[in-house]
Amino acid sequence: MVRLLAVLSLIVSLAGCGGADNIWASDQTVADAVYRHDAPPTITLFTVVSTGSGAGAHSALLINGSQRLIFDPAGTFNHPKLPERHDVIYGMTDRAVDFYIDYHARITYDVVRQDITVSPQVAEMAKRAVEQYGAVPKAHCGQSVSAILRSLPGFESIPQSYYPKKIMDGFGELPGVRTQSFSDTDPHKGGEIRTQGI
Repeated sequence: MVRLLAVLSLIVSLAGCGGADNIWASDQTVADAVYRHDAPPTITLFTVVSTGSGAGAHSALLINGSQRLIFDPAGTFNHPKLPERHDVIYGMTDRAVDFYIDYHARITYDVVRQDITVSPQVAEMAKRAVEQYGAVPKAHCGQSVSAILRSLPGFESIPQSYYPKKIMDGFGELPGVRTQSFSDTDPHKGGEIRTQGI
């Protein structure tokens, strides 16, 4: 019985990861959307956390290198002005990042953002890794994010896990991590993304 409950808990906690997709934006669409942010090279881990249980529901990586993009494995976030290729979303301006956070934060979920400055080389390795990973199947967001992080120099201590909260805790132990938490107390918010202004 305990084992059954553990399995059911895992399924529920990973349900926020959505389903795999085969979206593949054209070369021109991706090129037109490229956004270069002038901040230092950074890897950001986003974790969506249930306000009720405290369990992690989703993991994603924002990478700021030669361009800024987000790896949203098996996620449901999309925007008509942000082209996507197999869970990699391009054109992540500051406003697009704010929309991403706003999309996930609601009365039932908080969003934890953890940033760490990296070398340009590590940022480019992360960019290549997410672009080469392919579409992620349902309930594998944590597994894919942790696998990518563990492949990067300086991130080998991140646990390989399906559990977003476990990955978040491991990421938080890295030296120099900056952490922010975002909440939304609007009970009427349904997670719809606004399509203007990006």
